[in-house]
Amino acid sequence: MSDFEKVKDFILDMGFAISHEDPKEELVVINDDERGINNLVIDCEAPILILEQVIIPMPQDSSDFCKRILQINRTLVHGAFVLDEEGTTLLFRDTLQIENLDRNELEGSIDALSLALAEYAGELVSFVRG
Repeated sequence: MSDFEKVKDFILDMGFAISHEDPKEELVVINDDERGINNLVIDCEAPILILEQVIIPMPQDSSDFCKRILQINRTLVHGAFVLDEEGTTLLFRDTLQIENLDRNELEGSIDALSLALAEYAGELVSFVRG
């Protein structure tokens, strides 16, 4: 079984519906509104698995916001809030080793995103609305 098929099986076993799949690129996109999962991209890029979800656009004056993001990152169980290459969008990103990946590890990473959004979504949105 390929790494991609293994990851897909884990995702389906966890009860997630795959909203988009690109077998050639070895990536899937999942959603679960109740858990705050919205277009979470799960990409097999051997030797790592990349999980990435857009959170919000960056506020115009972002120095205080960036400081707060770094403070929040310290509390996250897995992954981190990061900026895209242009510095205009806040994302959640985590990377896992594919070689020894198990279902619990992948689920823990997704749960960490859900927990971070449950705990900090209101605060993050308040920075954007300013």
